Amino acid sequence: MSSPPLVSAPTTTPGSSDYAAFRRALRRAAPALRRDLPWINDPRPWAVLVSEVMLQQTQTSRVLEPWRRFLELFPTPTHCADAPLSSVLTAWAGLGYPRRAKSLHGAARVIRDEFAGIVPSDVILLRQLPGVGEYTAHAVASFAFARPVAVLDTNVGRVLARALENRTLGHSEARTLAAALLPSGNSAAFNQAMLDLGAQFCRAAPRCDVCPLRAQCAWHRHGGEDPAPQSAAVSRAQTIFAGSNRQLRGHVIRALTEAPRTVRQLARVVSDVAPSRRREVLDSLVRDGLITRDGETYCLAAG
Repeated sequence: MSSPPLVSAPTTTPGSSDYAAFRRALRRAAPALRRDLPWINDPRPWAVLVSEVMLQQTQTSRVLEPWRRFLELFPTPTHCADAPLSSVLTAWAGLGYPRRAKSLHGAARVIRDEFAGIVPSDVILLRQLPGVGEYTAHAVASFAFARPVAVLDTNVGRVLARALENRTLGHSEARTLAAALLPSGNSAAFNQAMLDLGAQFCRAAPRCDVCPLRAQCAWHRHGGEDPAPQSAAVSRAQTIFAGSNRQLRGHVIRALTEAPRTVRQLARVVSDVAPSRRREVLDSLVRDGLITRDGETYCLAAG
């Protein structure tokens, strides 16, 4: 976006006319913003939880088919909890960050053992599940149970910083603004519209010229430097994946979903790296509880 000269943006409050106008405009735009994602309005809280865990640090397009396959294999928390971790890791293969699969498996066991197999609806209880942080707990509470809680992720953080405030926001401030902006009714639809707006228009490289909320955007009206990159909840650029230990860990996990492998066999899978680095990758996977070692042979953790 080519910004106009920097001028002081007016101070707004969540009850101001600017905020009210934004709420109305977002509600009008929501039907056109809505993405065709299978977990939206899925009546199964477990399906929503699985989608939110998979979407952590992963593009939406990469989650669609794995989400469907995962739920075919593990349609309830109890199905997932009863399965060995190795089966969950195999179903997760290709999504990256396999520690999320281990956390989801652990969450399923907590749900089975402590909540009678039913995903809890309360944010505080959801936060007790392995791998469930503030965002995921709020998202599940909102989208699966229609709880009136705000959802604050990278997409929403950019919208708040640019469209609502035109300034860098701290985490506490962004959390307070997101909650105050939430309407009194149908908050899940509003949260989804905020996510859709951020994902499709208020992106890291914003599409301001075609954004349906352009007229209500404080950054568009008043200009200046982009306030989003340093704001709370807005993710930073990830390190290069190619050649990283993350990529090498993925190669090892993928190979072990087929069969146990010896160190010599894994050396061919993780080739072109020094033996010391290969050992570092294997040791990190053992420490994370994702694989186990028996002598010179590695396999997926049974869990």
